[in-house]
Amino acid sequence: MTVDAAGAVEIRRALARLRRTTGLPVAFGGLVEAGRPRIRISELSGTATTSLLALAVTSGNGLGGKTVALARPCAVADYSLSRQISHEYDAAVAAEGLRSVLAVPVVVRRRVRGVLYGALRDAQPLGDRTLSAAVDAARDVEQALVVGDEVRDVLVAARAEPGQGDAAAWEQVREAHTALRALASRIGDPALRAELLDACALLTGDTVPAKEVALAPRELDVLACVAAGATNAVAADRMGVGAETVKAYLRSAMRKLGARTRGEAVVAARRAGLLP
Repeated sequence: MTVDAAGAVEIRRALARLRRTTGLPVAFGGLVEAGRPRIRISELSGTATTSLLALAVTSGNGLGGKTVALARPCAVADYSLSRQISHEYDAAVAAEGLRSVLAVPVVVRRRVRGVLYGALRDAQPLGDRTLSAAVDAARDVEQALVVGDEVRDVLVAARAEPGQGDAAAWEQVREAHTALRALASRIGDPALRAELLDACALLTGDTVPAKEVALAPRELDVLACVAAGATNAVAADRMGVGAETVKAYLRSAMRKLGARTRGEAVVAARRAGLLP
């Protein structure tokens, strides 16, 4: 699945959540086109027509374009009469019969990557609760896009062959592995978390351990942080747990690996094919 296709799937899921949590009858959205200051509306939910499908919304124009330009949520109580936005897209909006509309940006690494819209066919203000629910739906997309970016970066780095004078590239793979495992621990979606952990497993190589060692996922998370040079405090922050919890995981992992020190535990884990 391409990055754009995966992003479109996440937009679709977010629109379903937006409608479910807000009660808005219509939702639609899309991603910013690569290399262009505009979004392309690719996903519709609850619409009666296809007037909005494939609409290209330029940054600064209309409600969505304003959201892209400002990188913050925007809303109007009556789209066609609003003086807060420009009206390049009135025909498409009117064809769907939309009046009250909100738009929320999907922001990753300070860059707008997409926009989610929710709408009513009546002219009335959309309250703070509705806007907050739409923002939460956008956060889901942001999280998924961050994961996709990290996985892509890891795969690019992994193309470098270790042991052939490119130690820096291999160290980058290890750092990315650590970041991905820390990110996976914060993912609420079980399926997405499993996919991410599978991607992490690809980075550990084809090493077959002489003696099978079974580490718990969180024990491996701690070792990945240690391998990247993180202190217990930094590991705790990355994993979203307390420092004492990190110490407990580390002690358990060391015991299973037969290691006396943190460094020995990392070496043993790599020999067992558990770390890159």
